[in-house]
Amino acid sequence: MNSTTTCRHRQFIDRETAIKTLIAIIILLIIHFQYRLWVGDASVSQIRDYRQRLDTLTKEAQEKKERNDSLYAEVLDLRRGHETIEERARYELGMIKENETFFQVLE
Repeated sequence: MNSTTTCRHRQFIDRETAIKTLIAIIILLIIHFQYRLWVGDASVSQIRDYRQRLDTLTKEAQEKKERNDSLYAEVLDLRRGHETIEERARYELGMIKENETFFQVLE
């Protein structure tokens, strides 16, 4: 064997080793990213859980906003006049005016 053949053989082995090493690194990276995708932090299932929680919180916030808007409108009505106060006293407390007669109709 001459030195040229040995040198070429070494280059081939070095190139083959480099390719095998590169393939091993790529496989390890794929395994690592697949693990993170399905099991690790920010995995598919965790993101799905976060989205469901966000939807629930958004719905709760919307319900509370609607309730707050309703209460705010009621406060404005109460500030505007005695008619609203009188109406609430009649329906919620069962109050009647002086010299009024109350009739209850039973069905």
